[in-house]
Amino acid sequence: MAVYFIVHATINDADKMKEYDAGAGSTVKDRGVKDHGGEVVSRGPYRVLAGESAGNMMVVLKFPSKAAAQGWYDSPAYQAVIPTRLQAMDATFTLVGE
Repeated sequence: MAVYFIVHATINDADKMKEYDAGAGSTVKDRGVKDHGGEVVSRGPYRVLAGESAGNMMVVLKFPSKAAAQGWYDSPAYQAVIPTRLQAMDATFTLVGE
């Protein structure tokens, strides 16, 4: 069963965000590395219809399994861009699915 990374983010530094996008984007399937089978399902601003949510943009990544999703997140390629992510945005990463 597919699992999803849901990322809620507030961008703090547009230049650092471009740098992060370049590095992180190359670590998912449709932008480069295919090792973990990931794909970008959606990326952009969102609107909350009920309740409260942090952030002003959302990214949804789809993976074939929890192990694949965790493997991507833990990969040296993605771990290398986390310092840039921390400068670029405040974000919450959530893994959803069985």
